[in-house]
Amino acid sequence: MAIEDLISSVPTGLWIGGEERQAASTFNVLDPSDDQVLATVADATAADAVAALDAACAVQAEWAATAPRKRGEILRSVFETITERADDIAALMTLEMGKVVAESKGEVAYGAEFFRWFSEEAVRIAGRFTPAPAGTGRILVTKQAVGPCYAITPWNFPLAMGTRKMGPAFAAGCTMIVKPAQETPLTMLLLAKLMDEAGLPKGVLSVLPTSDPGAVTTALIDDGRLRKLTFTGSTGVGKALVKQSADKLLRTSMELGGNAPFIVFDDADVDAAVDGAILAKMRNGGEACTAANRFHVANSVREEFTDKLVKRMSEFTLGKGIDPASTLGPLINSKQVATVTELVSDAVSKGATVAVGGVAPGGPGNFYPATVLADVPADARILKEEIFGPVAPITGFDTEDEGVAAANNTQYGLAAYVYTQSLDRALRVAEGIESGMVGINRGVISDAAAPFGGIKESGFGREGGIEGIEEYLDTKYIALTR
Repeated sequence: MAIEDLISSVPTGLWIGGEERQAASTFNVLDPSDDQVLATVADATAADAVAALDAACAVQAEWAATAPRKRGEILRSVFETITERADDIAALMTLEMGKVVAESKGEVAYGAEFFRWFSEEAVRIAGRFTPAPAGTGRILVTKQAVGPCYAITPWNFPLAMGTRKMGPAFAAGCTMIVKPAQETPLTMLLLAKLMDEAGLPKGVLSVLPTSDPGAVTTALIDDGRLRKLTFTGSTGVGKALVKQSADKLLRTSMELGGNAPFIVFDDADVDAAVDGAILAKMRNGGEACTAANRFHVANSVREEFTDKLVKRMSEFTLGKGIDPASTLGPLINSKQVATVTELVSDAVSKGATVAVGGVAPGGPGNFYPATVLADVPADARILKEEIFGPVAPITGFDTEDEGVAAANNTQYGLAAYVYTQSLDRALRVAEGIESGMVGINRGVISDAAAPFGGIKESGFGREGGIEGIEEYLDTKYIALTR
């Protein structure tokens, strides 16, 4: 589909109760490769948020009472619809977010999988029935839908961060309001339209693009009818939302920032580690909470690893994501380019060496090259702060304990990567790493069938796997007489 036709096929109004509605004002969505306007979309207000919650509440009981098999069949239909439209969704995502088309297609496949996985989990919501130990009756435990949910999704994965929440919510029988990031609302609006075409009942999903997320979020959190808040984004915003939601004691799930260590031990297959490093660092151009943020490499193999990583990183071609020749697209905006530039400058000022890249090309668009920093000192900010860009800082260690200690020297605990050929070491280190997820000899760990989430200041709650649906279910105990 031509770009103009693709853009024109996307709803640009508010999506409330399964229908497109206009708003009093609008805002522009920009192409990060040249900062040109892609589309103008409706700008939701607090009143629109209440209207969306009205729609969700109106159908909540009916949707929760829908047979699990039927809910599962609808989710399976959504999966198939997304798969059929994968090329269009990927192109749209690339236009508004910047990642290269191959990355976008990967996200579409990953994002769709949550609907397939949870279409199968919808019929596996279990309870239990047991005699009371005292012999006084029976214990019946059931699971019920939490109720209307509010999901706040980030710009870096415009599709998958939504489907990872919608899949389990809809499977459990919950309705949901989604507020996509201001930078990337188009993918979610197109998804809403496709889900409607796939048979999702009106009112089960609403999508509210907005340039005033505070007003929309406050209106929903302060409304006593909302039952659940799920957020993916920065730790700072997550903390504020948890505080804000405390007054109503909302159920919350928080998937927050990361500072993922990538540990290469002296017995690792260095070539395999470099392959994994490219995947862990450069997926999504480094704009991922699971991206390898710092590379702790055993000193005995550090030079070899660095040389081989520099060679691979130097092969990336900067350009518009929609251009087939590009292998690295732009960052999301000029602010992010400035953040990455500042972190690199700080590291260099403290003694790090730029082995490749390290300078934004300037000109139109928000580009930053694939970069490797060698000999990064321990006090460099880039080892402590989330980079969200294509920069790999490398530092060394001597002993296993030193490597684990360096990996754990952070307030975050989302993902970690370990390369070693020793099974004993792999299991020992994985248990010692303070992280919700650990990849052993692999650079990509996300899987719809596995629980995704972190510990410490990376948040709480899990998305995906058999665990993911529990976030949208309440447990009810029914006491029965003998």
